[in-house]
Amino acid sequence: MTYERFASWYDQLMSDAPYDQWCALVERAVSSYQTGKRMLDLGCGTGELALRLAEKGFDVTGVDVSEQMLAIAQMKAQERGVDLSFFQQDMRDFGPFEPFDTIVIFCDSLNYLLQEEDVVATFSRVYDQLKSGGLFLFDVHSLFKMENVFLQHGTFASNDDEVSYIWNCYPGSWPHSVEHELTFFVRLDEGVYERVDEMHVQRTYDVERYVTWLKQAGFRLLHIWADFTEQQPTNESERIFFIAQK
Repeated sequence: MTYERFASWYDQLMSDAPYDQWCALVERAVSSYQTGKRMLDLGCGTGELALRLAEKGFDVTGVDVSEQMLAIAQMKAQERGVDLSFFQQDMRDFGPFEPFDTIVIFCDSLNYLLQEEDVVATFSRVYDQLKSGGLFLFDVHSLFKMENVFLQHGTFASNDDEVSYIWNCYPGSWPHSVEHELTFFVRLDEGVYERVDEMHVQRTYDVERYVTWLKQAGFRLLHIWADFTEQQPTNESERIFFIAQK
């Protein structure tokens, strides 16, 4: 999924996203394990987290597969006077770069990889692009969220003057996957709206599967946390965080 027209309204729709909590989690991890400031944000989208990390003093590079999202990220960096480098690449085969101290994949970007081998390839590539002792942090939707939040609720909606949407969720073709059918109504002029439709598909796996793939790639698992806390996941946790070290 390259977030085609969706990129234009992504920041507005994500205005309540917990970017500060992602940023704080990264800062705690880097401080705890005393890694350096060179960082890669994989699946960086419109660059909101990358910009915040850069403003905290990190030397950040952003990578995303969406040209539209990166164009917005670059524009925001220029407007805020932040020096960032952005590259349009696939997280399964990004680089080559000089090795990083930390690599992050947040906001469930990893869940857009629909084949097991794609997740495995991403972990392997991340390992190759980290310095020895470097950190890998990522989050994913839990099985509970996929099956008991998205699929049980089914339909979500927002009625805003500028952008409104209807978001329907259906079971996907793969195990533990969800098809997100998004219909946006975007205000163009007084009383005139444009309709835009997009389909997003996400898939997740159980915690043990992610742990196995991390270890196969060569990582040492440090922590598994849930929902922006430093607590172990429960059966009703919605977002699972992994911290691993090369």
